Amino acid sequence: QVQLVESGGGLVQAGGSLRLSCAASGRTFSNYNMGWFRRAPGKERVFVAAISWSGARTFYADSVKGRGTISRDNAKNTVYLQMNSLKPEDTAVYYCAADTTALASGKYNYWGQGTQVTVSS
Repeated sequence: QVQLVESGGGLVQAGGSLRLSCAASGRTFSNYNMGWFRRAPGKERVFVAAISWSGARTFYADSVKGRGTISRDNAKNTVYLQMNSLKPEDTAVYYCAADTTALASGKYNYWGQGTQVTVSS
């Protein structure tokens, strides 16, 4: 089992920035690809970004490309999502996920509880 705990969400004005963190425990973190997803009010959960186990490969949804940066620190068992130039449409619950094979596509096996990001206009 892998346990994931997100943090860093909050209320921010449009144009601002946030860095989300996801701390992992339970298994060897560096064995897992990591992803960030989000669920906006009334919508389905969608892919935001992913990073391979080594950090060598990253993927982004078009909606955040150029504004978001995913990174990881395997020594700290943590993955991050830096979001800049935030827009009201970025308002959502953000989830991190872990899997040994899924990356930009595929089914992630482990999920965190999510952290709320609200962007005011």
